[in-house]
Amino acid sequence: MRTTPLRILAMLFASVLLLAACGNDDDDNGNGADTTEADAGMNGDDMDDDAETGTIVDVAVGAGDFTTLVAAIEAAGLVDTLSGDGPFTVFAPTDAAFDALPEGTLDELLADPDALADILTYHVVAGEVYAADVVELESAETVNGASVDITVDGDSVMVNGANVVQTDIQASNGVIHVIDAVLIP
Repeated sequence: MRTTPLRILAMLFASVLLLAACGNDDDDNGNGADTTEADAGMNGDDMDDDAETGTIVDVAVGAGDFTTLVAAIEAAGLVDTLSGDGPFTVFAPTDAAFDALPEGTLDELLADPDALADILTYHVVAGEVYAADVVELESAETVNGASVDITVDGDSVMVNGANVVQTDIQASNGVIHVIDAVLIP
């Protein structure tokens, strides 16, 4: 894993916010809603009211597996936007997804805020689109103006070939679906 000054700063920032935040490790899915294996680990209905008060950025910081995404959001100048009213749906790549990019790609993107903003806004859909709605779609228009393809095969949901591994993580200004790859427009 590459460690850049921005990544170190983001990890430090995430650690401080994580220590200050009230976490919720409740995995009980007693809501009776249909869930797939992909979203069995975290469904928005499983989170208590305290967890729902944070913005998309707050929830991403508190989750701990999105330090690179948070650093990229900061580098692209999108913190205020994704902390705003929304609502937004974010297909959030994990740190492992960013690590899987070809060598040097992340550093190049962090050095080019405009290109980085184009890629990050390709992960955002206006409005709240929950898992039950996503599986009914064939595509969705992103905030950057391009569309992503959505495919469903049994319990598997993919967005442009990225697997959706967790769904319906609620934030005060939208919803997050976790994906295992970075989407490139």
